[in-house]
Amino acid sequence: MIEYKIDNMEDGTIFIVSDFSDIAPVTAINMSLSRLTEENRIRRILRGIYDKPRYSKLLGEPVAADPSKVADAIARKNRWSILPTGDTALNLLHLSTQMSVAWLYVSDGPYKEYEYNHFKISFRHTSNKEATGYSYHTGLLIQGLKALGKEKIDDKVIEKLRNELSEEERKKIFVEAKGTTAWIYEYIMKICREELE
Repeated sequence: MIEYKIDNMEDGTIFIVSDFSDIAPVTAINMSLSRLTEENRIRRILRGIYDKPRYSKLLGEPVAADPSKVADAIARKNRWSILPTGDTALNLLHLSTQMSVAWLYVSDGPYKEYEYNHFKISFRHTSNKEATGYSYHTGLLIQGLKALGKEKIDDKVIEKLRNELSEEERKKIFVEAKGTTAWIYEYIMKICREELE
Protein backbone atom coordinates (compact mmCIF):
# COMPACT_ATOMS: atom_id res chain seq x y z
CA MET A 1 0.00 0.00 0.00
CA ILE A 2 2.83 2.43 0.85
CA GLU A 3 4.65 1.60 -2.38
CA TYR A 4 1.44 1.95 -4.39
CA LYS A 5 0.73 5.36 -2.84
CA ILE A 6 4.26 6.58 -3.67
CA ASP A 7 4.10 5.20 -7.22
CA ASN A 8 0.99 7.31 -7.80
CA MET A 9 2.60 10.51 -6.55
CA GLU A 10 3.88 13.12 -9.00
CA ASP A 11 7.64 13.34 -9.40
CA GLY A 12 8.96 15.98 -7.02
CA THR A 13 6.38 15.23 -4.31
CA ILE A 14 7.75 15.55 -0.79
CA PHE A 15 6.29 13.44 2.01
CA ILE A 16 6.77 12.63 5.67
CA VAL A 17 6.37 9.40 7.64
CA SER A 18 2.99 10.40 9.10
CA ASP A 19 1.53 10.76 5.58
CA PHE A 20 1.20 6.95 5.63
CA SER A 21 -0.09 6.57 9.21
CA ASP A 22 -3.58 5.76 7.93
CA ILE A 23 -2.38 2.65 6.10
CA ALA A 24 0.41 1.12 8.23
CA PRO A 25 2.10 1.27 11.66
CA VAL A 26 5.23 3.44 12.01
CA THR A 27 7.67 0.50 12.04
CA ALA A 28 6.28 -0.85 8.77
CA ILE A 29 6.36 2.63 7.20
CA ASN A 30 10.00 3.15 8.21
CA MET A 31 10.99 -0.28 6.83
CA SER A 32 9.26 0.40 3.50
CA LEU A 33 10.78 3.87 3.15
CA SER A 34 14.23 2.55 4.04
CA ARG A 35 13.97 -0.18 1.39
CA LEU A 36 12.68 2.22 -1.29
CA THR A 37 15.53 4.62 -0.45
CA GLU A 38 18.10 1.82 -0.89
CA GLU A 39 16.50 1.02 -4.26
CA ASN A 40 16.85 4.73 -5.26
CA ARG A 41 13.13 4.99 -5.87
CA ILE A 42 12.77 7.68 -3.24
CA ARG A 43 15.29 10.02 -1.63
CA ARG A 44 15.79 10.89 2.05
CA ILE A 45 16.15 14.66 2.28
CA LEU A 46 16.20 15.10 6.05
CA ARG A 47 15.30 12.84 8.94
CA GLY A 48 11.71 11.71 8.40
CA ILE A 49 11.37 13.72 5.16
CA TYR A 50 11.57 12.12 1.71
CA ASP A 51 10.78 12.89 -1.90
CA LYS A 52 9.96 11.05 -5.09
CA PRO A 53 12.76 12.53 -7.19
CA ARG A 54 12.07 14.58 -10.28
CA TYR A 55 14.64 13.95 -13.02
CA SER A 56 16.15 16.49 -15.37
CA LYS A 57 15.93 15.25 -18.95
CA LEU A 58 18.82 17.54 -19.84
CA LEU A 59 21.16 16.37 -17.09
CA GLY A 60 19.82 12.85 -16.74
CA GLU A 61 19.88 13.08 -12.95
CA PRO A 62 17.51 14.02 -10.13
CA VAL A 63 17.06 17.73 -9.43
CA ALA A 64 17.30 19.16 -5.92
CA ALA A 65 14.07 19.14 -3.93
CA ASP A 66 12.18 22.46 -3.94
CA PRO A 67 13.20 24.33 -0.73
CA SER A 68 9.72 25.81 -0.24
CA LYS A 69 8.21 22.31 -0.35
CA VAL A 70 10.88 21.01 2.03
CA ALA A 71 10.09 23.88 4.43
CA ASP A 72 6.37 22.99 4.26
CA ALA A 73 7.20 19.34 5.01
CA ILE A 74 9.36 20.31 8.01
CA ALA A 75 6.48 22.46 9.29
CA ARG A 76 3.96 19.64 8.82
CA LYS A 77 6.25 17.16 10.56
CA ASN A 78 6.67 19.48 13.55
CA ARG A 79 3.15 20.94 13.45
CA TRP A 80 4.40 24.49 13.06
CA SER A 81 2.69 27.34 11.23
CA ILE A 82 5.19 29.10 8.96
CA LEU A 83 5.36 32.01 6.54
CA PRO A 84 8.12 32.94 4.07
CA THR A 85 9.85 36.18 5.01
CA GLY A 86 12.62 38.48 3.73
CA ASP A 87 14.17 37.53 0.39
CA THR A 88 12.28 34.21 0.44
CA ALA A 89 8.94 36.07 0.38
CA LEU A 90 10.20 38.33 -2.43
CA ASN A 91 11.32 35.28 -4.40
CA LEU A 92 7.95 33.53 -4.04
CA LEU A 93 6.12 36.71 -5.05
CA HIS A 94 8.39 36.94 -8.12
CA LEU A 95 9.72 40.32 -6.97
CA SER A 96 13.25 38.93 -6.99
CA THR A 97 14.85 36.83 -9.70
CA GLN A 98 17.87 35.95 -7.59
CA MET A 99 17.79 32.32 -6.48
CA SER A 100 18.92 32.08 -2.90
CA VAL A 101 20.57 29.16 -1.14
CA ALA A 102 19.19 30.48 2.18
CA TRP A 103 15.43 30.27 2.71
CA LEU A 104 13.97 32.14 5.68
CA TYR A 105 10.63 31.61 7.41
CA VAL A 106 8.88 32.99 10.47
CA SER A 107 7.37 30.28 12.61
CA ASP A 108 5.43 29.71 15.81
CA GLY A 109 7.95 26.95 16.54
CA PRO A 110 11.51 27.30 17.90
CA TYR A 111 14.52 28.79 16.14
CA LYS A 112 15.83 26.01 13.87
CA GLU A 113 18.10 25.60 10.87
CA TYR A 114 18.25 22.72 8.39
CA GLU A 115 20.66 22.07 5.55
CA TYR A 116 20.38 19.77 2.54
CA ASN A 117 21.90 19.76 -0.92
CA HIS A 118 23.62 23.18 -0.45
CA PHE A 119 20.33 24.79 0.69
CA LYS A 120 19.79 26.24 4.14
CA ILE A 121 16.28 26.62 5.58
CA SER A 122 15.97 28.80 8.69
CA PHE A 123 12.94 29.17 10.94
CA ARG A 124 12.80 32.27 13.11
CA HIS A 125 10.41 32.24 16.04
CA THR A 126 7.85 35.01 16.01
CA SER A 127 4.58 35.83 17.69
CA ASN A 128 1.78 33.37 17.07
CA LYS A 129 -0.30 36.14 15.43
CA GLU A 130 2.37 36.91 12.81
CA ALA A 131 2.79 33.24 11.88
CA THR A 132 -0.79 31.98 12.18
CA GLY A 133 -3.00 35.08 12.12
CA TYR A 134 -3.29 35.15 8.33
CA SER A 135 -3.94 32.80 5.44
CA TYR A 136 -0.88 31.91 3.34
CA HIS A 137 -1.35 34.56 0.60
CA THR A 138 -2.14 37.35 3.07
CA GLY A 139 0.87 36.51 5.22
CA LEU A 140 3.13 36.15 2.19
CA LEU A 141 2.08 39.55 0.82
CA ILE A 142 2.56 41.28 4.18
CA GLN A 143 6.00 39.72 4.62
CA GLY A 144 6.95 40.58 1.03
CA LEU A 145 5.95 44.25 1.37
CA LYS A 146 7.78 44.45 4.70
CA ALA A 147 10.94 42.97 3.12
CA LEU A 148 10.76 45.33 0.14
CA GLY A 149 10.26 48.47 2.25
CA LYS A 150 7.91 51.33 1.36
CA GLU A 151 10.59 53.35 -0.43
CA LYS A 152 10.91 50.59 -3.05
CA ILE A 153 7.21 50.07 -3.72
CA ASP A 154 6.00 51.84 -6.85
CA ASP A 155 3.13 51.46 -9.33
CA LYS A 156 5.04 48.78 -11.23
CA VAL A 157 5.40 46.64 -8.08
CA ILE A 158 1.74 47.17 -7.17
CA GLU A 159 0.63 46.08 -10.66
CA LYS A 160 2.90 43.04 -10.58
CA LEU A 161 1.55 41.94 -7.19
CA ARG A 162 -2.04 42.51 -8.33
CA ASN A 163 -1.41 40.21 -11.30
CA GLU A 164 0.18 37.56 -9.05
CA LEU A 165 -3.05 37.19 -7.08
CA SER A 166 -6.46 35.98 -8.18
CA GLU A 167 -9.58 38.08 -7.61
CA GLU A 168 -10.65 35.75 -4.79
CA GLU A 169 -7.24 35.99 -3.13
CA ARG A 170 -7.31 39.80 -3.33
CA LYS A 171 -10.78 39.92 -1.74
CA LYS A 172 -9.60 37.68 1.11
CA ILE A 173 -6.37 39.64 1.63
CA PHE A 174 -8.23 42.97 1.76
CA VAL A 175 -10.38 41.70 4.65
CA GLU A 176 -7.72 39.71 6.52
CA ALA A 177 -4.93 42.30 6.43
CA LYS A 178 -6.86 45.11 8.13
CA GLY A 179 -4.96 44.69 11.41
CA THR A 180 -1.50 44.92 9.89
CA THR A 181 0.90 47.91 9.97
CA ALA A 182 -0.78 51.04 8.54
CA TRP A 183 1.69 51.69 5.67
CA ILE A 184 1.54 48.05 4.57
CA TYR A 185 -2.25 48.11 4.53
CA GLU A 186 -2.24 51.27 2.41
CA TYR A 187 -0.34 49.37 -0.30
CA ILE A 188 -2.56 46.32 0.15
CA MET A 189 -5.60 48.53 -0.55
CA LYS A 190 -3.93 49.70 -3.77
CA ILE A 191 -3.13 46.10 -4.77
CA CYS A 192 -6.73 45.05 -4.06
CA ARG A 193 -8.35 48.21 -5.48
CA GLU A 194 -10.43 46.38 -8.11
CA GLU A 195 -12.20 44.60 -5.26
CA LEU A 196 -12.93 47.94 -3.54
CA GLU A 197 -14.86 49.40 -6.44
